[in-house]
Amino acid sequence: MATERTNAFKNPCYRSSSLIILLFFTGWGIWWSFFQIWLTGTLHFSGAEVGTIYSFNSAATLVVMFLYGAIQDHLGIRRTLLIVCAALQMLLGPFFTWIYAPLLHGSFYAGTVIGAVYLSFAFLAASPTFEAVTERFSRRFGFEYGQARAWGSFGYALSALAAGLLFVVSPYLVFWASSAIATVLLVVMICDGASSRASCARISDGRESEQNRTTPSLREILSVFKLRALWQIIAYIILSWTFYTVFDQQMFPDFYTKFFNGSTGQAMYGALNSLEVLLEALMMACVPWLMRRAGVRRTLLLGVVIMIVRIGGCGLVTNPVGVSLIKLLHAPETALFVVGLFRYFTLHFDTKVSATLYMVGFQIAAQIGQIIFSTPLGAVRDGIGYSSTFLLIAGIVAVAGIYALFILKRDDQDVEGQPLSTK
Repeated sequence: MATERTNAFKNPCYRSSSLIILLFFTGWGIWWSFFQIWLTGTLHFSGAEVGTIYSFNSAATLVVMFLYGAIQDHLGIRRTLLIVCAALQMLLGPFFTWIYAPLLHGSFYAGTVIGAVYLSFAFLAASPTFEAVTERFSRRFGFEYGQARAWGSFGYALSALAAGLLFVVSPYLVFWASSAIATVLLVVMICDGASSRASCARISDGRESEQNRTTPSLREILSVFKLRALWQIIAYIILSWTFYTVFDQQMFPDFYTKFFNGSTGQAMYGALNSLEVLLEALMMACVPWLMRRAGVRRTLLLGVVIMIVRIGGCGLVTNPVGVSLIKLLHAPETALFVVGLFRYFTLHFDTKVSATLYMVGFQIAAQIGQIIFSTPLGAVRDGIGYSSTFLLIAGIVAVAGIYALFILKRDDQDVEGQPLSTK
């Protein structure tokens, strides 16, 4: 195992997983990073209307995520579900151009509902599914999940930079570019299937493979809802990671572009977003090393501290340079949350249902938080402005940080999954 991790690029499973997650996040980032700007700048919706769209997206994603998690736990490491998602992603350009935008203007709530259903199946619930499959491959075939996930952040960074240039030419180019990338992703997964399975089978870690060979039953999957420790994590995520979307996607893009005139703001935001996600990719690769030395619990606590400083700082600083520097703190924060939460679940819970746990305890919890907070905070932003709203959000996250001190388990406490290695 140690040899495989040291020589990651010699591991065909690492190469395959990294390429797939690179393509997925490239195709997602090229439009998602400008989705809020498209809603406010191109379609001219208010903060409350944008909050409503995000709330509907979250509600639909909540249901689809649980469905995807249960299906993927049953499929194990098979990528059948990912192939279906990639096929849906190919339709993004036509959907936004000829269906979604006209519907939102002609019948706002009909467009919101139809858009929420499509986006949830194609992207919003697909994102954690791609991550869960990659994490499962990492445990089975001996490479660090964070190193593979870093390629996703790298792809997102490149696409965000390209999106800033494409969006200035035509806002709809980013959606058609995503469709093109999804086509490449679909071809790669179909062509890679048989050869990848054969290569990976030769390096499978026997102990982990035997543990995951047993497919969890529906009763085992549903039993996760009886775990008190999981509900404690859900409450923590609702009050913290929820604001990855509410703050970073729903509010920050428009807030940042207002520092500049015309299309300059969109180009600057694309460049800043690209730099931040490049740093995120670097941090994704470094967090596994940090966890082995500081522990999973401390890693998660560090993540919430950075979130408080970052969101609160954006509410206090009033110039674009200062805001840009503070925004870069998003890089370590995201890596600490994503990699740390995955490792927390595989440390303290049964790894057979890791996809369901990740969906329910992390992603679905965040969607619930978005349903709760998106529309009210959008209305608050309309009333008191961005800066005061950011300070309010930072206060909510501070409460979550205090709560986390009491509910996050020590690394040597209740180890029901894969013990943490310090090597």
